[in-house]
Amino acid sequence: MQRLSPLAQRRVAAFAANRRSLFSLVVFAFVFVLTLFAELIANDKPLLLKYKEKFYFPVLFEYTEQEFGGDFPTPADYRDAYIRQNIEKNGWMIMPPVPFSFNTVDYDLTTPTPAPPSGRHWLGTDDEGRDILARILYGIRLSVVFAFLLTAVSSLIGISAGAVQGYFGGKVDIFMQRFMEIWESLPQLFILIIVASIFVPTFWSLLIILMFFSWTSLTGMVRAEFLRARNLEYVKAAKALGVGNGRIIFRHILPNAVVTTVTFVPFILSEAIVALTALDFLGLGLSQDYPSLGDLVRQGKDNLQAPWIGITIFIVLSSLLTLLIFIGEGVRDAFDARKNK
Repeated sequence: MQRLSPLAQRRVAAFAANRRSLFSLVVFAFVFVLTLFAELIANDKPLLLKYKEKFYFPVLFEYTEQEFGGDFPTPADYRDAYIRQNIEKNGWMIMPPVPFSFNTVDYDLTTPTPAPPSGRHWLGTDDEGRDILARILYGIRLSVVFAFLLTAVSSLIGISAGAVQGYFGGKVDIFMQRFMEIWESLPQLFILIIVASIFVPTFWSLLIILMFFSWTSLTGMVRAEFLRARNLEYVKAAKALGVGNGRIIFRHILPNAVVTTVTFVPFILSEAIVALTALDFLGLGLSQDYPSLGDLVRQGKDNLQAPWIGITIFIVLSSLLTLLIFIGEGVRDAFDARKNK
């Protein structure tokens, strides 16, 4: 296994020395990994079920009511009293710690919705009777995965565009710079309103739309690095030896230019989470079929008589964004050449 270079070791050591950033990274990684297994933590389907000496895994596979003594060939509702009684008479089942999924409506509530926190719903319910804790678990996973994909794709496009601008310069740089100025001046919110009025945005369509407007975030920085590096001696030597432009860009200059952009990735991640949350809050984002943190923000605004909704989502969002900011500060300090001599 190849060992890290001395410079990389110093950067890792500098990041680890920043206890606040290291703690934030550990907490963020733990929460994200936890949400990856949200189906095993919050679900209205049993993790394991034994019925008439046969084992079933409803959390992984779908079974019909007829398999558990029901009358219809429809998917089994394990919260139905008749199905539960049949299973308990002929076996047993193990439910997740939170027996509700993000879209499960609890029709057995004894209090009006939104219901306050209780032993049944640890963080209460929203105004539709859905468990808030389950929606937060699924919502964090959705937001973080969306932010990772948006950051990765938009950064790849932006870095490539900035590399072409800075390396070739001249008319290529001027033309692309004018194009970016026009592109960034487009009214993003109005375009999203038009798109949302034509069709209901899905995860992938919203990702593509936001990608169109977020790819420019790193272009200017990469362009500046290439404008500086293209006149250095090693680049001139590579050109004199007949090395192709593509090889010079991606092998010789880009690794050095990307170093400065890496420090901005956590901040771009936080911006992507905020963008998705804001769009969902305004009703321009994902539909009700998705677990959305922005929808919980809207629920908190619409139900001021249920303060547990607003307080909970405020703590979740502020904590998530604070962790990313602290991680970004640690990465920035680790890549600071003045602190790693």
